[in-house]
Amino acid sequence: MQKILFAVLLGLAMAGGVLAQTADNMWLTDFESAKKTAAEKKLPILADFSGSDWCGWCMKLDREVFSQKEFKEFASDNLILFLADFPRKKEQNEKLKAQNSELMKKYSVQGFPTVLILDAEGKVLAGTGYEEGGAAAYVAHLKKLIAGAKKR
Repeated sequence: MQKILFAVLLGLAMAGGVLAQTADNMWLTDFESAKKTAAEKKLPILADFSGSDWCGWCMKLDREVFSQKEFKEFASDNLILFLADFPRKKEQNEKLKAQNSELMKKYSVQGFPTVLILDAEGKVLAGTGYEEGGAAAYVAHLKKLIAGAKKR
């Protein structure tokens, strides 16, 4: 059953570019869908610019933070997760590649991983990357970034 579900989700991700399966979390891969969902739920977007299959720090962030229970619980109530992936071995459709490249330019992403906190219109509220300390420390770091952005 899990194999069937994974195959269906993988097919959707490759065909439409809406969802990506990363570290057992569902991440949106369509930026317009992420902004729409963020507006509806009144939540910020966590945008992860990643080289998921070649970037060591990206894989470390995914393994130590994004796949952990503490992060998943925090994210489910406080964030809309968006992945702009730049893989070298995984196939992506041209529409998704073009979107991610445009976003990389728009947000002046210079390296991976780059993690941005965005509002529902796509305005940058804060930026970060990999942080040592695991999921609990990363969640605390994100809470500070979000609180600081709300004060502005």
